[in-house]
Amino acid sequence: MFDLKNKVVFITGGSIGIGAKVIEFLLDENVKHVANLDIAEDKGIALQNQLNKKYGANKVKFIKGDVTNQDDLYGAYQAIIEEQGYIDVVINNAGIMNDSKDTYKKEIEINVTALVSSTLKAMDVMRKDEGGKGGVVMNMSSIAALHQDPLIPIYFGTKSAVLQFSNCIGLPEYYDRTGVRVLVICFGATDTSLLSKEKLGNFDKEIEKKMLENISMHRLQKVESAARGVVDAIKQGESGSTWLSIADRPVRDVTSTIKKAYGILSELVFE
Repeated sequence: MFDLKNKVVFITGGSIGIGAKVIEFLLDENVKHVANLDIAEDKGIALQNQLNKKYGANKVKFIKGDVTNQDDLYGAYQAIIEEQGYIDVVINNAGIMNDSKDTYKKEIEINVTALVSSTLKAMDVMRKDEGGKGGVVMNMSSIAALHQDPLIPIYFGTKSAVLQFSNCIGLPEYYDRTGVRVLVICFGATDTSLLSKEKLGNFDKEIEKKMLENISMHRLQKVESAARGVVDAIKQGESGSTWLSIADRPVRDVTSTIKKAYGILSELVFE
């Protein structure tokens, strides 16, 4: 069981929704410090002030920045290390769900490119074979990576990429040398602003009309359930493992099912 006490945590997109509740739950675990990189300045500062008042000065620090801007992202890493001396846990939480023609490239940049860049940077900072102490990277995927649906195919593709990337870079060939555990969690439909009419979009207008109706067919879990799942998975998960948080049930390790599924697909490659 990984002990979060006195750990320094870096989270992206933590000003609202699942990320904000994760920060609160981390503070309940007595982490030393949480740094939150986000573009939502007003909400980020408000959360910082609220939680510092409750848990103590300088427990949370908001850093304004865009994860898709490498200078912002890497600058946040540098600022945290200069202030705190080290980073123990990185949670790549920033993400959007919008397949519209105006937004899909940004969706890919946030959900995939920035997440990969942050994971690689975290590994550079924490890896034991280059002078670090090891650590944990938690990447956010979705049940969108586990089934096929016409609703938001680009979003589904980004979350599939996150699942596969995290599983592969979490394998022993990396972990045994670096000491950096890479985990991934798949959320079921969760009651956040991502599922609002204002945030959703599709390049196909006929599909777009049906989006809210289709999503309403899913049972939405509470933000608290999803956030609790993130923290519990970080504490329990092995590198390369996949965790499922759905329908307000306790988070569970579904690595064996994922490996079985890829094993079946691998038969097409190695037959």
